[in-house]
Amino acid sequence: MPKSPPAQPQTKPTAAVAARKSRVLIADDNEPNRELLEVYLAEIDCEIATAIDGRDTLDKVAAFRPDVILLDVMMPKLSGFEVCQRLKSDPSTSPIMILMVTALGELGDIERAVEAGTDDFLSKPVNKVELVKRVENMLKLRHVSDELERLRSYISSMDDDLPPR
Repeated sequence: MPKSPPAQPQTKPTAAVAARKSRVLIADDNEPNRELLEVYLAEIDCEIATAIDGRDTLDKVAAFRPDVILLDVMMPKLSGFEVCQRLKSDPSTSPIMILMVTALGELGDIERAVEAGTDDFLSKPVNKVELVKRVENMLKLRHVSDELERLRSYISSMDDDLPPR
């Protein structure tokens, strides 16, 4: 007789994660820039937190658990490059999508951002439409990636329940 599937497999964690509002962290040492980015993102249904320097960004990531970070490159204490590299090298924070927002426009700066692990970048001054669309797309991608990981875990747990061949 075939083994029946487990009753309600992992529905509570999946539903809880899916019900959580998207979170965006804005990291910029310039207050007017943070405020402008917050205003631009107001049309996206998400929670927003801000950080004022590199170290504050790392602290906020641990406490806020953002899905996307808008990360300024030129910040005190730790640069955006350093923050990005630290987050992308840690398996617990590497899935966070990082959009570097910078006034730097040299090819070397873009290459350095890519080497640090950024997922995308925008040059200042930021165009509102472009920013909103990129953040929306990054949030979608992040949630699809999370769901894929949940499905992989579920399939793996189902495989573990099968009798040996």
